[in-house]
Amino acid sequence: METPAETKAPALKEMFDAARFRFVAKELQTIEARFDAKRFVGLSLEGLDDLNLMARMRRMTESLHATLPGTYRQKIKSLRALAPRIGHGFVTLVLPDYVGCHGLDDFEASLEALKFFTAFGSSEFAIREFLRRDLFRTLTTMEKWSRDPSEDVRRLASEGCRPRLPWSFRLDALVADPSPVVPILENLKADPSKYVRKSVANHLNDITKDHPAWVLDRVNSWPLENADTLWIVRHALRTLIKKGDRRALAVVGAGERAQVRLDAFSVEPHRLKLGGRLSFSFRLTSLAAEPQRLVVDYAVHYMKKSGETSAKVFKLKTLTLPGHASVAIGRQQLIKDFTTRVHHPGRHDVEILVNGESLAKDGFELIR
Repeated sequence: METPAETKAPALKEMFDAARFRFVAKELQTIEARFDAKRFVGLSLEGLDDLNLMARMRRMTESLHATLPGTYRQKIKSLRALAPRIGHGFVTLVLPDYVGCHGLDDFEASLEALKFFTAFGSSEFAIREFLRRDLFRTLTTMEKWSRDPSEDVRRLASEGCRPRLPWSFRLDALVADPSPVVPILENLKADPSKYVRKSVANHLNDITKDHPAWVLDRVNSWPLENADTLWIVRHALRTLIKKGDRRALAVVGAGERAQVRLDAFSVEPHRLKLGGRLSFSFRLTSLAAEPQRLVVDYAVHYMKKSGETSAKVFKLKTLTLPGHASVAIGRQQLIKDFTTRVHHPGRHDVEILVNGESLAKDGFELIR
């Protein structure tokens, strides 16, 4: 008998399982009497077991298109009625997906639908189809969204036009030149919603990967005395700060070289089995009479399959250290495989970075 510890969590694709398709069919039947529920289920479930998560969502999109009666606008009316009944944030992504697949020739109705659907999940992926088709017309509407009372709609205005949105294609025009999104970012630079601010920060962080000076010039003109704006800027510059960029560090008050001594650096254990927990600690002592703003990060130099290493920088602590004071800092990290990272045996160094400068390095041997 399988014990609870051995029971695996259901695969993500099971969000679109047979029961979900039947549920949607049943709900649509009550919304639109002409809807062919039997055909919808038949089209949807054929070969379903072999499809991954995104393919299952697209299967639902195309099955809806094949079986909902009426014109495009009539189908959207039925899907708007369906939206509050689905009851699952990710599954509702099928609704904007339908718009992105079948609504490109009806700009006004489609963008109004995406604005409506985003409150139930998110329309961030579908809006990109319209940006790719007609960038400036779509951005004009999104600028209006950035002034909407709804935080969901304001967030869509920023998230949807990120140049490098994860799980989506790049918007090459905005990778090359981010200036068309300036009105949106300006409208949201002090947004009261953390949900929106996080999107703005991620949007700016995307841009730093191609135009770091452009971002730094812009945020330096923002009202950093505003706590909401400062939150955005600190998170927006995280990649540059991890790289030790002096201008980015200066924005958060840590642009000067740290006047500190690092002692008692310890990395344990020195031999670690995959799945084990790494611990490290050290002490920083100020060598200055005045308080110092310190950004403390650490890098793990992961062994690659090729035998070379690749460093990943992690945030550790941001603090103001009083003159001649000391502070003890430590961290534990579980070393296990993830979808995005597979570990390889060998020497892994742990490096301590203070205001972008490497102050100590030690390591451990990873064994299988």
